[in-house]
Amino acid sequence: MTTGVLIVDDDELIRIGLRAIIDAQPDLHVLAEAADGAEVPPLVARHRPDVVLMDVRMPGIDGIQATRHLLATSADPPRVLVVTTFANDEYVYEALRAGASGFLLKRARPSEVVEAVRVVAAGESLLFPAAIRQLVGAYGPAGGDRLRTARLTEREAEVLRLMTTGRSNPEIAAHLVVGVETVKTHVGNVLAKLGARDRTQAVIAAYESGFVTPSG
Repeated sequence: MTTGVLIVDDDELIRIGLRAIIDAQPDLHVLAEAADGAEVPPLVARHRPDVVLMDVRMPGIDGIQATRHLLATSADPPRVLVVTTFANDEYVYEALRAGASGFLLKRARPSEVVEAVRVVAAGESLLFPAAIRQLVGAYGPAGGDRLRTARLTEREAEVLRLMTTGRSNPEIAAHLVVGVETVKTHVGNVLAKLGARDRTQAVIAAYESGFVTPSG
């Protein structure tokens, strides 16, 4: 099966570069391009991409607004992967809070771009624990109550703590000495109780609630 990609960036050179990288892979294909967030809804409706590579800073509708609108209005929205020049950027943080599944630096190597698209297309989050800690420490509001009202079990809380370190389900399973399917169940429960779309939003909620802190 081929993963369809929509590229959204106001810089034509960036779009050309990303298209060349993605279309060089047999399992990836660029369906369309956009130079502004306003173009995203009709293109998504027409092409049904699996992944949207979304620039966060655009002169019209930026990536934050476009991501928020897309996830709020689409019954089966594509995964959003933020593309940014700087990792420690408030725009990146707000895009992740809006529902993006991760971010990718524009200076990333072609192999990193390809791997990132494949990861989010498979339903996983592209988590960089150190970067998220920095973003939350710089821009995150304190005192969120999502953890207090979620009523996580002790094991679910333990799984969430391990999720904040960027560990995969198999790595969490190995650490807890349980099966991967058991971990998947716990992760699903955590996401449901937090009202989180994926692991990225769950990790952000954990930091904002003070469950874990940017300083460790």
